[in-house]
Amino acid sequence: MLNTFTQLENFGHSLKSPAYLIQPKTSEDIYEAFRLAKKLGLTVTARGGGRSYNDAALNAGGIVLDTSGMNQITSWDSATGLVRCEPGVTLEMLWHKVLPDGWWPPVVSGTMFTTLGGCLSANIHGKNNFKMGTIGEHVVEFTAVLPTGAEVTCSPKLNGDLFYSMISGLGMLGIFTSVTLQMKHIYSGLIEVNAWPTSTLKQQLHDLEENAPNYDYIVGWLDTIQTQHGQIHAATSLKEGDDPEAAKTVQLNYQQLPDRLFGVMPKSLLHYFMTPFGNNFLWGLVNTAKYVSALRKHTFRQSHAAFHFLLDYVPFWELSYGRGGLIQYQSFLPKETALPAWTEMLSFAKKRGLPSYLGVTKRHRPDKFLLTHALDGFSLAMDFKVTDRNRAELSKVIQEYDRIVLEHGGRFYFAKNSETTAETALAFYGEETVDKFKKLKKRCDPNGLLESDLYRRIFG
Repeated sequence: MLNTFTQLENFGHSLKSPAYLIQPKTSEDIYEAFRLAKKLGLTVTARGGGRSYNDAALNAGGIVLDTSGMNQITSWDSATGLVRCEPGVTLEMLWHKVLPDGWWPPVVSGTMFTTLGGCLSANIHGKNNFKMGTIGEHVVEFTAVLPTGAEVTCSPKLNGDLFYSMISGLGMLGIFTSVTLQMKHIYSGLIEVNAWPTSTLKQQLHDLEENAPNYDYIVGWLDTIQTQHGQIHAATSLKEGDDPEAAKTVQLNYQQLPDRLFGVMPKSLLHYFMTPFGNNFLWGLVNTAKYVSALRKHTFRQSHAAFHFLLDYVPFWELSYGRGGLIQYQSFLPKETALPAWTEMLSFAKKRGLPSYLGVTKRHRPDKFLLTHALDGFSLAMDFKVTDRNRAELSKVIQEYDRIVLEHGGRFYFAKNSETTAETALAFYGEETVDKFKKLKKRCDPNGLLESDLYRRIFG
């Protein structure tokens, strides 16, 4: 029996929709939810950590399966680095399990609170996409429940079409029930980081491309309000023997992010103090101060958790954008066209008085997954503050961004973009890919039970 509607939001708090919430614990619970949905004429979508910036885990008027309770690590082999987990296991739970034995997840998002089910559905990338690809490339096999009730096991060689489609498939072909992943062996809980400034977008893209082969990870910060000044952080895992205190640095208490600023103020309160800076002028000053502080090229060692999970430094930071929340827009451009495309986009937003407050760049490579966002080029993620006054105009700006990205051969990522239309999705995926996905969906979900607000938006 369904409970009353629960109001759910995206991570950016810019989208809201009510749904019936069910919290499954087993594969049978998931199938029972499918049977109930069919009986009542409702649709179903899965939700993990609720960290998507868009509507991927929203299903207005339907059923949302909160899989966060399916969070057991069912096997771990510290000799081989193979781990098997339920879909509600978060990256935090995962690295807590494997790090003390000298392993680290091969690909992680900017927050440790995403779940593996969500990570596979979006096929997340990290700061090492140019080298290690997406998380899907490190999945040995997974099991999933289809809306028909069938439970399938998939690997690159077993049910390969489903393997490469369910990973990246936005949760619309089935619900993951277990995931087996290959971890990355490390010799220290520290990582060596090189940081240096860039004075233009052109220099930043050049430095990303030229330096990526020399590092394990590389990421750029960009001032997208005024100057296009920025900074590169490039990092390398330490080799065996480089860290004389390796046994200490792989311990969990060494990796924990501090919960207080300067040992005094609880970081959970910081977003209240950040909120007044949420305007073009003051945030521009913040960006200028950040760039000035980054002018000195330097090298330092940092814990894996501190380097990878920057978004977790300030709890509830997204609330600092105010009542309307934020939209994160991420575009992927070929290396040949990224500079003119992003130059045009940043100029356009500035003229409209709606600049992005944060810009993050990465280097990427293509992959084999069906609904892929990857290519041989770069990505730029931008955060936009949403208000009642600017929402309509911001939507127009983002639609113009989509046009520019398509014109320059770009792609999009549906863990983030919340304004992209079905026409745009068809244009960058291509008719052949969309037709293949819809045929697989008809096979796996003949009654059309799996839907989300995102699916309806981009597939009609």
